[in-house]
Amino acid sequence: MIQIQTPAGGVLSCYPSLNGSGKETVLICPGGGYSFLSPREGKPIAEAFSQAGYHGAVLEYCLKPRVLGTGPLKELAWCERFLRNSESWQGKGEKIWVVGFSAGGHLAASLGALWNEDQVFSKEEQALNRPDGLILAYPVISMDRYSHARSVARLTGGREELKELFSLDKRDLSQCPPVFIWNTLEDEKVPAMNSLLFAAKLAQDGASCEYHLYHKGLHGMSLATPQVESEEEDLHPDEHIASWFSLCLQWMSEAGRREG
Repeated sequence: MIQIQTPAGGVLSCYPSLNGSGKETVLICPGGGYSFLSPREGKPIAEAFSQAGYHGAVLEYCLKPRVLGTGPLKELAWCERFLRNSESWQGKGEKIWVVGFSAGGHLAASLGALWNEDQVFSKEEQALNRPDGLILAYPVISMDRYSHARSVARLTGGREELKELFSLDKRDLSQCPPVFIWNTLEDEKVPAMNSLLFAAKLAQDGASCEYHLYHKGLHGMSLATPQVESEEEDLHPDEHIASWFSLCLQWMSEAGRREG
């Protein structure tokens, strides 16, 4: 493992794959309502992708100050550019798949939707910002009716201009990279409508999307395997929900070929 401190004060932990010398990296954003970072949605995800032949990187993005604004988005974009160009990563970032869970899913989706946003990034940054694909697990998307209140408060502080910027279901998504999304209908923290609205907007704007809505399951299932079981949170292995990972790997293989 290689650890790099980001300019924003976060930590990027890099896990080269032990099963291959490929040139594709998954850049993972754990969830936690923009208030903490879930360990169940970081290193275990990187290890799972490593076993599938992908290099992994987990961003422990900075959670200061009280209102985060565009800070986490700029930090994630910096990490992507670093992985693409750093000599220390030695060509492993030829393709970057940005992965996010819950609030981390909002962060990942924000980069996919806002990579070329003039009010956030310079033209030089925009030229290197676009991920090759997004993988979103039970993501926060909405900033209004279906929002996750804690995420909205931490990210925007109630500022209307930030709520407008980060209402991803209302953005122009025509330049968004291919997206894989999954969530559960029973999600008690981030309503399924978040993913449904995002998938619908992607389809409306002509962007590529694969969406899986599981009929049951609590929020925060992660891989839904024994390795990430949490008795405290009543999150237990579920073979059906765990199928998202193999479906995702199939999708990555196909979407990667289409993107060149």
